[in-house]
Amino acid sequence: MIDVYSWATPNGHKIHIMMEECGYRLDRDWRAIPIDIGKGDQFKPAFLKISPNNKIPAIVDPNGPDGKPIHLFESGAILLYLANKMGRFLPKSIRGKYETMEWLMFQMGGLGPMLGQNHHFRLYAPQKIDYAIERYTNEAKRLYGVLDERLKKNKFIVGNEYTIADIAIYPWTRRWDKQGMDLKDYPNFKRWFEMVGARPAVQRGVEVLTTLRKPEMDPKEKEQLFGATQYQRRKLAK
Repeated sequence: MIDVYSWATPNGHKIHIMMEECGYRLDRDWRAIPIDIGKGDQFKPAFLKISPNNKIPAIVDPNGPDGKPIHLFESGAILLYLANKMGRFLPKSIRGKYETMEWLMFQMGGLGPMLGQNHHFRLYAPQKIDYAIERYTNEAKRLYGVLDERLKKNKFIVGNEYTIADIAIYPWTRRWDKQGMDLKDYPNFKRWFEMVGARPAVQRGVEVLTTLRKPEMDPKEKEQLFGATQYQRRKLAK
């Protein structure tokens, strides 16, 4: 059984969806171990052994590629690992693999960080900073435009094949309404978004751990995520 250390966030949901898409079932083939990032679970020494960057998700697979346990952090690396382990959602052709990794990196290096900043300044920042809100809303619109153009001639992000690129991108766009977007402006993206969202495994994946997450963060939780606690140096337990 694979242990997934996670929380109900876009990056966490990527792995939840991937597990379910691969035919693994929650509490039968994999476990979701909650890391409450509002309470500071991500800073505990035991978790830091698995994820030294104190971020979710992370996994522990007792049956690694060499027959020994392996632990991984960073959602993109985990998706690539699972795709190779299970032989699914990563094209067989060299060209297809690189196209998929290209769009996976697009999500990891651009879409995720920029939409994350958009969320922060719109929903969580203690002061409303007009410049920051405008800057990240405009960047979000640009990125949605990139996706819309890509999907004009493609059923999925990488041609006609559903891949880890789709799995990585979808959770970050679920809150498009909170990002200042109007899907009427992105019809090709809207078609893809609704199609991916209708997949049973996706619907199961995005529900994992959601009952544990409070609808709004209190000041203490915000301090854990955005305040000085985030920047303290930590040592791993021996």
